[in-house]
Amino acid sequence: MNAEFIAMLDYLERERGIKREILLEAVSNALLSASKKSVSASRDLRIDINPKTGEIRALAKLLVVEDVTNPADEISLSKARKLDLNAAVGGEVEVEVTPKNFGRIAAQTAKQAMMQRIRQVEKEMIYEEFKDRAGEIVSGTVRRFDRSDVILDLGKFEAIMPQRERVVVEDYNVGDRLRAYVVAVENGIRGPEIIVSRSHPNFVRRLFELEVSEINDGTVEIRGIAREAGYRTKIAVTSANEKVDPVGACVGMRGSRVKNIVRELNNEKVDIIRWSSDPKEFVLEALKPAKVKNLIFDTEKKSVQISVDEDQLSLAIGKKGQNARLTSRLTGWEINIDRDTSATHAVEQKVAQAAQALSGGLPITDAQALLLVKAGFTNLEGLRDAAVEDLVEILSVDEAKAREIHEAVHQETPAAQ
Repeated sequence: MNAEFIAMLDYLERERGIKREILLEAVSNALLSASKKSVSASRDLRIDINPKTGEIRALAKLLVVEDVTNPADEISLSKARKLDLNAAVGGEVEVEVTPKNFGRIAAQTAKQAMMQRIRQVEKEMIYEEFKDRAGEIVSGTVRRFDRSDVILDLGKFEAIMPQRERVVVEDYNVGDRLRAYVVAVENGIRGPEIIVSRSHPNFVRRLFELEVSEINDGTVEIRGIAREAGYRTKIAVTSANEKVDPVGACVGMRGSRVKNIVRELNNEKVDIIRWSSDPKEFVLEALKPAKVKNLIFDTEKKSVQISVDEDQLSLAIGKKGQNARLTSRLTGWEINIDRDTSATHAVEQKVAQAAQALSGGLPITDAQALLLVKAGFTNLEGLRDAAVEDLVEILSVDEAKAREIHEAVHQETPAAQ
């Protein structure tokens, strides 16, 4: 028992970092409780464990009396003098009361006490080590799954990545090496829990802080992050130093810095945006690469109406509205995007004017005039070159009507004859 006990203490102190004194105290307390059932003497009972040899003894302080009436608490003066020459009636003498079968009891009790204390100490160590590490990035290996939660092995400790903190497009397998963001260290009923995340926006923030030295030293500042984990992130950066390009610093030489971050995020798209105190500039930057035609701000509702050309609409809104949503979160403004119809209105107006000019000088209806304009005949001069057959085909009229229109055209444009 002794050699095995000491070997166990050495192992736990070396490999688990649990102090020997803590384990000895736990074992001593457990043995004290167990001893009271098997040791006859019970007055001031204590357990003594030699930390070097592992020898375990049960000791009790007995009251020295002339005549013993209670053997569990008293000892005769003659016996006391054999243990302590200075013993006197009314005094106390410490006596070893270790029972013969105590080795078996001690072995079983010590093992249970040590395992229980180990669990308690490890929980305390988890909390002490990680209580100030919320907001950091840790590395671990996927150990197992608890329903939809991922359990990460961080070395001495375990961390839990709940389903809500997972990235929906990522698949995890036992043995995978992962980096994650420590969201919180909660000291609950079941003990401390390290909650980690790969979907939290601050995971991207910390990756940039680790990768970009200018962010780490404060030269470049992150002013905002909007993220849809697994798909796209927008991050706004700025610098008080005019000589420093904040976007360029984050991108790195030939994109090396942002590539490392994108690789860690499993190819999630990352847009690095120059922050501006001017809402108009900031919104325009956030919507890039889409080109905006017009912006109208409503400061009361904190919304902005944005107009873009037809070919820029899908780019501005993004896949399933993603670009618009992330821009709204990043800037703090409600984003409403519509196609710009000003050019279309201008064309329609010109077509209507041309049709009106034709119908005013020819024996045709407004609808027929519109058909001619859409066929490319926008004025009387151009219509002079049209043959009668062309008019029959375009206007769906008979040849007589077509000739009437043709003659009217030539009458209206005598100068061109």
